[in-house]
Amino acid sequence: MREGEVADFTCDVKHTALYPLVSQSLRNISAGKDPLEGQRHCCGIAQIHSHHSLGHCDLDQLQANPQPLVFTLELMEVLTPGSFRLDIWAMTDEEKLEVVPQIHVEGNALYKKGDVKEAAEKYHNAIACLKNLQMKERPGDEGWIKLDLMITPLMLNYCQCQLVQGQYYEVLDHCSSIISKYEDNMKAYFKRAKAHAAVWNETEARADFAKVVELDPSLGLSVAKELRAMEERIRSKEKEEKGRYKSLFSYDSNALATATTG
Repeated sequence: MREGEVADFTCDVKHTALYPLVSQSLRNISAGKDPLEGQRHCCGIAQIHSHHSLGHCDLDQLQANPQPLVFTLELMEVLTPGSFRLDIWAMTDEEKLEVVPQIHVEGNALYKKGDVKEAAEKYHNAIACLKNLQMKERPGDEGWIKLDLMITPLMLNYCQCQLVQGQYYEVLDHCSSIISKYEDNMKAYFKRAKAHAAVWNETEARADFAKVVELDPSLGLSVAKELRAMEERIRSKEKEEKGRYKSLFSYDSNALATATTG
């Protein structure tokens, strides 16, 4: 095939028996999931003969009643080996470990340029690489812990991006997960405190800010600044709510007076 050409390939049933599993993996990849999710405990043939759902009605139907399939392929571009980066799902374990530091650097550069959304995607991809490797380790084992220590700074960077983008509850979830494993992680407390403050969890924010100062007293001025900003937001909110209630009560009083005189 040449670039730009489109070709149809008709495949008999004997060649498409495992296609539902292939399609499931491709859909997992598209959704940012592990391509082998749901397929770890049995081989492809065993999965085909089982009665477990693949999570998609069309694939379940095709698995139950295999059909000849026609695949339409278009050759978009030809790239020479080494001139492009493999998708994460196509990398070996060694390639994933090698590419993570590079993705990390790319994410940092994007964040410094203000491309926060793109930076978050880079960090997410690096985390996905390491999470995929971590799934092959037993939780708590040396290999699992080593990978988790690599994931943590990436996750904190990802949380910083989500803070900027206003995804506060996601930040709360991720930072709480980090703190549950690493109780002395000051950065996780700081980001969680800012997320709490953003969603009006004043008590929780103050507790986390206090923990930040306990872990790193040099951040006292930064924490004080964050607390002042939170207190100012709270005062503004309370003032706004008082004005709203005052208007509401004034309207009710006028309505009552009109009804009485009428």
